[in-house]
Amino acid sequence: MRLDVYIQPRASKTELAGMHGGSIKIRIAAPPVDNAANLALIEFIAQQLGIAKRRVRLISGASSRKKSLEIDGVAADDISAAFRVQTP
Repeated sequence: MRLDVYIQPRASKTELAGMHGGSIKIRIAAPPVDNAANLALIEFIAQQLGIAKRRVRLISGASSRKKSLEIDGVAADDISAAFRVQTP
């Protein structure tokens, strides 16, 4: 399964933050230095889905805020449920 995200590094805490241009927006507490934000993103995604970090791979956008991740062995419905964005 492929997941497109938009991240905001150096946030006060790591959390789901809604939508941004058709992608899920995630605030990441880690800075975008030495791959720290990418690693924190992978850890957050794996934690939200309840899977091992090795099943989440960054496939594009390593140095960009727009990223694409590939997630092995997880159904689209499970991803949708884990990252359901609440609208006011």
